[in-house]
Amino acid sequence: MDFFTNLVPLWVSILFLMVIPIPIFLIGRLAKQGALVLESSKPSPQRVFYAIVVFYFAYLIYVTIACLQGWFTQIGLPPRIMVITAIPLLFFLVAFIFNLSLTKRLLKSVSLSSLIGIHLFRLIGGFFLIMGLFGVVPQIFALSAGIGDLIAALTSIFVASAVSNNKKYAKKLAFIWNTFGLLDILMTSFLAFWFTKASIETGNLGVDVLTEFPFCFIPAFAPATIIFLHLCTYRKLLLYTSK
Repeated sequence: MDFFTNLVPLWVSILFLMVIPIPIFLIGRLAKQGALVLESSKPSPQRVFYAIVVFYFAYLIYVTIACLQGWFTQIGLPPRIMVITAIPLLFFLVAFIFNLSLTKRLLKSVSLSSLIGIHLFRLIGGFFLIMGLFGVVPQIFALSAGIGDLIAALTSIFVASAVSNNKKYAKKLAFIWNTFGLLDILMTSFLAFWFTKASIETGNLGVDVLTEFPFCFIPAFAPATIIFLHLCTYRKLLLYTSK
């Protein structure tokens, strides 16, 4: 079990590995729901679902191999894990996937409430708080990242409900919530960068645990995917009119 980080107990790593597939399947299911109501039967809903799941699992296998090969251990700015994984994924999602005609058609088909409600998976951000409890990341980072994710996740339930029930304030509330969620993930990324810089300069505690397996999945997967989902929500909000 040497490939697991020794900075936290093994049960924390195993629990994290058990929950990290959840957002992948939720995203796949959301796209499948959109494909079910498309006028065209191509591609099939099942094919859309499997394409997303296979892509992300192949990507996480790549991240795992890169991590175990030590590609992320070299300390520098920008962090190598961002250069090798997160930035290319963000570019792929925003510059390519976001502009596909299929993506635009799926966004028209899925409900705004479902697109917002999917952010419940950000409860996984509670692992930042666990890391803080074990003292492997700075407390400020743990609290900011963890509480921000939990707020975004839990409030998504109420925002999605308001949208689903066509409340008069739903569109404005959804816009505010979406902006908060986007700013939160950007702030988390900024703090990770800032604490990495401070660690290099002063030797103080940084966020090195996020470059070790399995927590390397967080910076490699979460920022790019969550930013992409928020951009999709902005696009959907342009199409949404409260009844």
